Parts: sequence; C-alpha cells; structure tokens
Amino acid sequence: MLELVTAGGWLMVLILLCSIVAVAICIERLYTLNPKKIAPPHLLATVWKQLKAGEIDANRLKSLRQSSPLGRILAAGLGNAPHGRDVMKESIEEAASHVIHELERYLNTLGTIAAVAPLLGLLGTVVGMIKVFAEIMAQGTGNASALAGGISEALITTAAGLSVAIPALVMHRYFSGRIDGIVVELEQETIKLVDALHSEQGGEVRR
Repeated sequence: MLELVTAGGWLMVLILLCSIVAVAICIERLYTLNPKKIAPPHLLATVWKQLKAGEIDANRLKSLRQSSPLGRILAAGLGNAPHGRDVMKESIEEAASHVIHELERYLNTLGTIAAVAPLLGLLGTVVGMIKVFAEIMAQGTGNASALAGGISEALITTAAGLSVAIPALVMHRYFSGRIDGIVVELEQETIKLVDALHSEQGGEVRR
C-alpha cells in the first residue's frame, strides 16, 4: 500500500485524505440515520394517549422535544395547537426543516468527494504523462524505466481516484434514499397528529 502511495505521487495523499473523510462520514451517517431512533415506533400513539388524558404539560413537551427528531416535530405542533391548524402546521414545517437539515448533514461533503476524487485521479494522470513526455524530450525513448515511472503514476492515481469516488457516490445515493424514506415517515406521523387534533370527531390516532 505504501509503495502504491509513493508511486502515485503527492496527489495520492489528497486521494487518501478523501477516502478517510468519506469512510468517516459513512460510518457516522449509518449510525445516525436509524429510522427507529429518528421516528420511534408507537411514539405518536403514546403522545396521543397522554394528550387525551390531559398529561401534556411544559415538562412533557420538553421531554418529547429532546427524545427524538420526530418528538421535536410533534412537540412543535402540540405547543402551537391552541393557535389553530394553520399555525400548528407552520410550526411543524419549521421544525421539520431543521430536522431534515440535520439528517442531510455531511451529505454535501460526501457528494463533493465523489465528484472531486476522480478529478484528482485525472490530474494525477496528466501530471504523470507530463513527466513521461519530459523524459522523452530529455532522454529520448530509449530509457524504458524512466518512462514507466510516469505512466505508473498516471495509472495509479486514476485507479485510486475512481476507487474512492465510486463507493462515495453509491453511499451518497443510498443515504439520500434513506433520508427520503424517513422524511415521508415523519410527514405521515405529523399529518396524523394534525388531523386527529383538528378533526370534528377528534378520532383516535392509529399506527
């Protein structure tokens, strides 16, 4: 591995740094984007039972807000429920936008790595070929070992850049899809709460 990095030149250091950052982001997002942690099962039903029993107060709302991202959205809606459906929906949308922003944290960085890594590899290819032609101009085509060094650098950096970019792109798409699914789940849960609170019959919330 060290020989490949050395043969690839200084651009390999940048590509390696990109790979380290990409792996760190993937591990962190895999841990953070857990649907059960973001939208705990039966949380809405529990909140509804507490609401019907008159147990929702400032302390309960604070605890709910700190429990999970879904709890934060529900607490924002419940806190503004007395002001009407429109105000409640606006507060929910505002809280949801903050939650979505947190869910998408580091994804721009991961996407940037997926775009930049192959460009670094391409730059390494160009640098390597420049060295090859410089050797040809200085020594002619008779020194095969000198030419092989530049060609090797070009090929190694290209392969390394693609090896970082492809997994980064795949994980970026994967996380984006997971976030879309979580957002749909959050929307469904909050719509249930809004409809139940402001329906004429005051129906029960169901999972």
